[in-house]
Amino acid sequence: MDAKETFIQIYRDNIRREGADALLDYLEHKSDFFTVPASARYHGAHAGGLCEHSVNVYQCLKAYLERERVREVYGVECSEESAAIVSLLHDVCKTGCYKKSFRNVKNDATGQWERVPTFTFSDPLPYGHGEKSVYILSGFVRLTREEAMAIRWHMGFSGDEDKRMVGQALQQYPLAFALSVADMEATYFLEKEGE
Repeated sequence: MDAKETFIQIYRDNIRREGADALLDYLEHKSDFFTVPASARYHGAHAGGLCEHSVNVYQCLKAYLERERVREVYGVECSEESAAIVSLLHDVCKTGCYKKSFRNVKNDATGQWERVPTFTFSDPLPYGHGEKSVYILSGFVRLTREEAMAIRWHMGFSGDEDKRMVGQALQQYPLAFALSVADMEATYFLEKEGE
């Protein structure tokens, strides 16, 4: 099963709230969610990378939430639906932002410059990162406060926000911390950012 099929299977098996079908239809037929990269030059910087990243984050989040310490000491509780929503959809803000392009790269073996395909990023709705995902999703489904906060703050301390506010959000909303950990694990270990 490829990443798109896996994404859709997880989505349909877990996300059942009102508006979920319209959201999936939007992702499949009215957006480029399944064909764009996760980034222009780093993790998932290839066609379909965003979908692959979303599935990876789901798997990392599920593994994190299964840890005994997370459940018993931290008291993190999360429904299957919430886990699927926040992980699969945290980066929906990236739809409509990537365009195919080219750049010149020097071939180390030959010393010659070569034109290689790449992606450029241009956001037609510069509303922020996590907050833009919450905004888009809220047009289809009603998010719980915990889900909205998890998606909003999934970048953790790697974003540009006031670090005190990030810390406060991660402390008050454990699912936000969990999603941030899962996002970083997928990015830096599964997808090897920069390679």
